[in-house]
Amino acid sequence: MKRLIRLGIATLVAAATATGALAAEWTPPGPIKLLIAFRAGGGADTQARLIAEELENRLGWKFIPEQVTGKGGMNMAAALKDMPNDGTVIGMAVTETFGYNMAAAPKSGMTPADFTGLSTTAGFQMGVVALTSKGWKSFDDVVAAAKGGEELRFGAMSPRLADLAYLLGKAQGVEFNIVSVKGGKAVMDGVNAGDLDLGFMAGIQAKGVAAGDLVNLASALSTPLVQTPQAPTFADLGVEFDSDGQFVFVGPAEMPAEARDALAKAIADVVSDENTKAGGLIKNNFGGATVVTGDDLTVLMQNGYESAGKLLDAASE
Repeated sequence: MKRLIRLGIATLVAAATATGALAAEWTPPGPIKLLIAFRAGGGADTQARLIAEELENRLGWKFIPEQVTGKGGMNMAAALKDMPNDGTVIGMAVTETFGYNMAAAPKSGMTPADFTGLSTTAGFQMGVVALTSKGWKSFDDVVAAAKGGEELRFGAMSPRLADLAYLLGKAQGVEFNIVSVKGGKAVMDGVNAGDLDLGFMAGIQAKGVAAGDLVNLASALSTPLVQTPQAPTFADLGVEFDSDGQFVFVGPAEMPAEARDALAKAIADVVSDENTKAGGLIKNNFGGATVVTGDDLTVLMQNGYESAGKLLDAASE
C-alpha cells in the first residue's frame, strides 16, 4: 500500500541529475510562499526552513516562509487549497493532515484530491516513551504497573494518537489516562518533568534514548524503530492500526506537471543529502530521508484518508 523509498547513492546521483535538468526547464514565476503547519522554532519548522534555505542556495529560488498553525495542519490546508497552483505557493504538514484529520472533519469539505503531493521528507520514528528511571524494561512492565493499580498518564499530541493510545490500552486490558498536549516536545517535557508517565514521541526522543535517560517501550509504527528495533510494534501488542506517517510538502490541486516534478525532485535531493543542514537534521532525528513522490504519493495520501475511517470506527466502539 505504501512504498517508502530510502534513497541510495546511485539514486541520489540520478535524483541530482534530474533535479538539475528540471530546474533548467522550470523556474517559479515569482517568490514561493511556504506555508508551515508547525509552530515557529520547533523541529518541523526548522526542517522546513532549512530545506527552503538550501533550495535558495542551490537553485536561486526565493522562499517566503509563513506559519499557518492549528487544527493538526487543517488551517494550513484550508489556506493553501485555493491558492495559485503555479508553484508559487506550497505547504508543509504531515500526511496525517490529509488522512485522519480530514476524515475526522468531513465538514471541512477537504479531501486529499484538493492537493498536489510533492514529496515526503522523513518518516516518523513514533515510539511510546518513558523515563528510564521508571524502571520499565518492556511494555509488559507498563501493563503490569497499570494492572497493579497505578494510574498511568499517557501523552498524545493529536486525536489520532489519542485513539491509538485508547486502542492500545484496550488490547492490553488496561485503561490509560490519555492526556492531550500540543506537540511532541510537550510530551517529552511532560515525561521529563514527571507530569506524564509515558507518551508518544516521533523522533525527538532519540538523544535521550541514546543517553540512557529515555526508553522506547514500543514502536507505534508498522515497522520496528530504527534506534531500538527490539521494541514491539503495535501489531505485536494487539493493535491493528499504527501511526505511520511522514512530513510532506504539497501544493494546491492540479499543479502543472513541470512545476510539481521540479519542486518534488528539488526537495527530495536536498533531504536525501546528509551533507546539507536539512539532510543532517533528518538523519539525526529520523534515521534518514524517506522520499515518496508522484503517483506513489497520491496513492499514499488517498490510502491514509480511506484507512482513517476504520480507525475512527474502531476507537468509537
